Amino acid sequence: MHHTAAFLKSPGRAPARARQHQKFHLSKGWPDLAYHFLVDSLGNVYEGRPIDAVGDTATSYDPTGHFLIAAEGSFSEQGLPAIQLAGMAELLAWAAVTYNVDPSQMRGHKDWAPETSCPGNAVYAVIADGTLESMMRDAIARGVKQVRVVCTDAAKQYVKDLEATA
Repeated sequence: MHHTAAFLKSPGRAPARARQHQKFHLSKGWPDLAYHFLVDSLGNVYEGRPIDAVGDTATSYDPTGHFLIAAEGSFSEQGLPAIQLAGMAELLAWAAVTYNVDPSQMRGHKDWAPETSCPGNAVYAVIADGTLESMMRDAIARGVKQVRVVCTDAAKQYVKDLEATA
């Protein structure tokens, strides 16, 4: 679990922010956005790097075999919206079922790379106290939703409408 470490003042800026993160990561010589998925402050999930590709972290650990998601925001400076937490839990529950990984194995970036404070205090708190794991288990018990890429005209209009609120 990561955060983007970029304060998001308006949910309508999230699609543009995802594109900015991708552009920055490409400028570092990485092949795509560092993360497999991003989750914005409304719980919307954005597809990043293909799941079968190794992510990047700019820290000391090798992320081979890791499923990298990032919460859009700077969670050392801001609180974690409940709807964003719910989106993260659903996505992680799907990954746990899909890849046969126990939810207790979910960790924050700083658990693997002590030189970073990522994913920020607010996100790390729900990892450390078991809230995120519990939400993942609840989602699994309800039956996780299939993650699917949506590039329909309706999805494009949703993004356009969201960006109009910025």
